[in-house]
Amino acid sequence: MEKKKVLLGMSGGVDSSVSALLLKNQGYEVIGITLKLWDNLLNKGSCCNIESENDAKKVCDYLGIKHYTIKTSIEPFRKYVIDDFIENYKNNRTPNPCIECNKFLKFGLMAELSKGLDSEYIATGHYAKTEYSKKYGRTVLKKSSSKNKDQSYVLYCIKKELLEHILFPLESYESKDQIRKIAKDNNLIVANKPDSEDICFIPNGDYKIFLEENSDISKNPGNIVDSFGKILGIHEGLYRYTIGQRKGLGISYTEPLFVIGFNKEKNELIVGKQEELFKSEIIVNDINLIAIDDIVEPIKVKTKIRYSSKETSSTIYKLDDKTIKVVFDEPVRGATPGQSAVFYDEDIVVGGGKICQIL
Repeated sequence: MEKKKVLLGMSGGVDSSVSALLLKNQGYEVIGITLKLWDNLLNKGSCCNIESENDAKKVCDYLGIKHYTIKTSIEPFRKYVIDDFIENYKNNRTPNPCIECNKFLKFGLMAELSKGLDSEYIATGHYAKTEYSKKYGRTVLKKSSSKNKDQSYVLYCIKKELLEHILFPLESYESKDQIRKIAKDNNLIVANKPDSEDICFIPNGDYKIFLEENSDISKNPGNIVDSFGKILGIHEGLYRYTIGQRKGLGISYTEPLFVIGFNKEKNELIVGKQEELFKSEIIVNDINLIAIDDIVEPIKVKTKIRYSSKETSSTIYKLDDKTIKVVFDEPVRGATPGQSAVFYDEDIVVGGGKICQIL
């Protein structure tokens, strides 16, 4: 019986390396693919550098599976990830570049490559699940077993048509320690390799310096004001701040103050007390529904507004084909334009979109 082929995205880290081992042990014909989307020789803390490419190849050689490094034109990455990153900060939004990369590049490119290699599946080392749901009558995206490592939030943007062809080998593991133990027990060279934490195109991890050196954004001081317009201090440039930020404001007050908004026209940074961060309604656009095709009637879901935030009971309403209103049962803290709101039915991802307005 011919083995089923699976195209595995490999970053050179321990997660994707153990994924290769697990898939091979499950009887798949595994082909490792490292996507070189961006030339980044300086950022050794990133997943996108020559060291990581070499590690991926070494792991594949050790496991006896094929490996290819696919170098693409940098223009798609520049357009969909870097330019989007810059444009968001110009407009006082806080982007998540990994979501844009998953949406426009990684999964789309791998799906195209899999066709050329006659591969039935594509796979990554993300912590998430794909599974057929009787309730929804289709393959759905679900949370992984590891609630601390679950990455379904950054995967909501995958096209629903791809889900039945996607495997997540780490879906049932409860912790990263388990993955590292598997790597050590099987003598994988990346067993002790640190996790990649940085944004891949920002070598020193300082997004402010990146913006100043790679766009026309520059320091543009203006007033820090409270919600009544009272001037409390001076900011260094609106792009240097994000909703919910407390540290680095350079102002003293009788109680802690947080960034609660921006007035771009007046170049004002608006701060307020912690209770002013809590909001009950948001508007979301750039929608991707994956468990359903449309919102006909209001739907009760749990909504996550940041990767690290908890989900909150809410109701989603379709406003038009491009926008959804989310009404929370209880106010949520720090909803931020540019971040994604992802909707869950228990552990199933219903869909999500970008926060564009706070009500």
